[in-house]
Amino acid sequence: MSQLKDPILDGLARGWKVLGGSRGPVPEKITCDVAIIGSGAGAGITAELLTKAGLQVVIIEEGPLKSSSDFNQKESEAYPSLYQESAARKTEDKAINILQGRCVGGSTTVNWTSSFRTPASTLQFWQERFGLDGYTVEGLAPYFAQAEQRLNITPWLVPPNENNDLLRRGAAKLGIPASAISRNVKGCWNLGSCGLGCPTNAKQSMLVTTIPAALDRGALLLTETRAESFELTNGKVAALRCRKVAPNGAPAQAESARTAIKIIAKHYVLAGGAINSPAVLLRSGAPDPHGVLGTRTFLHPVVMSSSVFEQKVEAWNGAPQTIYSDHFLDTQAIDGPMGYKLEAPPLHPVIFASTVPGFGQGQHDLLKSFPHNHTLLALLRDGFHDESPGGRVKLRNDDSPVLDYPLTDYVMEGGRKALLSMVEIQFAAGARRVLPLHEMAQPYASWAEARDAINALPMKPLLTKVVSAHVMGGCGLAATERRGVTRPDGVHWQLENLSIHDGSLFPTSIGANPQLSIYGAVNRLAQGLAKKLSGRDVTLA
Repeated sequence: MSQLKDPILDGLARGWKVLGGSRGPVPEKITCDVAIIGSGAGAGITAELLTKAGLQVVIIEEGPLKSSSDFNQKESEAYPSLYQESAARKTEDKAINILQGRCVGGSTTVNWTSSFRTPASTLQFWQERFGLDGYTVEGLAPYFAQAEQRLNITPWLVPPNENNDLLRRGAAKLGIPASAISRNVKGCWNLGSCGLGCPTNAKQSMLVTTIPAALDRGALLLTETRAESFELTNGKVAALRCRKVAPNGAPAQAESARTAIKIIAKHYVLAGGAINSPAVLLRSGAPDPHGVLGTRTFLHPVVMSSSVFEQKVEAWNGAPQTIYSDHFLDTQAIDGPMGYKLEAPPLHPVIFASTVPGFGQGQHDLLKSFPHNHTLLALLRDGFHDESPGGRVKLRNDDSPVLDYPLTDYVMEGGRKALLSMVEIQFAAGARRVLPLHEMAQPYASWAEARDAINALPMKPLLTKVVSAHVMGGCGLAATERRGVTRPDGVHWQLENLSIHDGSLFPTSIGANPQLSIYGAVNRLAQGLAKKLSGRDVTLA
C-alpha cells in the first residue's frame, strides 16, 4: 500500500498552505475573508464553495493532518490519533460512548461511508414544528444530487459480506424488507477498515475531496489548533481566539505554544460538529436570550445484539455497512413509540472487546468466538416525542465540553423493542446463540428463551450498553429565535457575521446516518453564503 499515490503528500509538495504541528508554527494574528472552524462534512463543503467564489479562507482544525500513508489498519494507532478522546468520549454520566472524528476531514475520515438523504418524515416534522418551510424533499433534492455527484455517492453493487448478508437473510425469513446502502467510495478495495482511515483513498471523505480542492485554491489550513472562543462586539464576531494543542488534543505544554492566536475575518463559519460547536459559543458567552444554545442535542442512541454462528462471519472483512432495514421506522408514527433503523456494524478486536459485557470466563468465551460473531445495531430515532428531548452540551470546570444526555424510560423502551427485533432476526438467520448487550443478559440458545429474558431485563443506563457515532443539534435551525440558535439560512440569530454549517443545525436526530444530510443542507447554505459574500454563483458540481 505504500506504493499508492498519497494526494495529501502530493498537495503538500505542490505548496499547500498548511501550518500547525510538524508543518510549522501558526502566526499570532491572521486576517482573511472567512474563518471556518472544523474540517469535517460541513466545513469541507463550505471551504470548497467559498474558495471557488474567490474568497480567502482559513480552516481551523484541532486534530492532526493524517493521510493514507499513515492509515495502516491498526486500531491502536487510529483511535488515539483520529478520534475525539481516543474513541472514548462519553456522556456526563458515562452511560453512552460517543465516536467522533478529530482529524482533518473530521468524522468523514473515519466513518463507515453509509449515505442516506434526510428522510421525508423528518423534513416534514421540521416544517411543522420548527417552521423550516424551505427544508422539503423537493427543495433539497438538487443539493443532495450535487453532493452525491461530487462525492461519488452511489448504490454499493458488490455482494454484501457475510456480516451484512446475515441481516438480509434473517430479515427476509421474517418478511422484513432490507435494502442496500449507498456509499461514498470510488475504486473501493473492500478492505473493511473504513473506521481506521482509508489506506487506499477510496473513501471520498473531506480529506481527499473538498479540503484538497480548497487548498488548491489557496486556502490556509491550521492543524492541531483549537478554536477556543469568539470575541463579540455589537452583535458581531470581532475575532476568533485559538490555541495550539498536541496531536492527541491535550493542551500544548511549551510556553510559546500557549500563546493565543487571533483570527480576524469578515465572516465566520462554525462547523466543529455537535458538542464542539455549541461549546465554542458557550465559552464565548454568545447571546442566548431564550436558553436554547446547547439544548436539543441529539444522538442516535444505539443498542446492540451480539450473536455466534456456526460458520465464520469475519465481520472485519469487506465493506462495513451495506444492508439496512427501515421497517421499524416506517411502521411507527414519527411521534409515537420510538422507531429505529437496523444495520450490521463491522467488528474489530479492540472496539469489540471494549463493547461487549462480562468478565472472566464468560468474556473469554465471547472473545474466542470473535471470527464467528455477528452484531446488529439499532439507531434509535430520538427528538420527535416529548419524552425524548435529547441532551444538553455543558462546559466542565476547565471549559471542555460534555454532553448531559438522560436516557428516559421512553427511549429505553425503544431500546428493548430494538433488542427483541435484532435477536429474532439473528435466530432467523441461523445463530447458535445470541447475547443482547446488557450487563444482566446471558447468551441465549433460542428465540423464545431470549424473548422472555429481554422482556424481563431492567432497561436502565449503565446496565444497557448504549453507544453512538451520530451527534446532531445544539445549534438548531428554526424560523423563530425562540425555537433555535440558527436562522433557516444558517446564520446565527443574534450574531450577523456567524454561520453554523454542521450537524449541530438539525432540530432533531435524522433517523439515518447523518453525513449526507449534512452535505446536502450545508451545500445549500454555503452556496447562499458564497453569493452573499462574493456576489458569485457557485455549485459543487
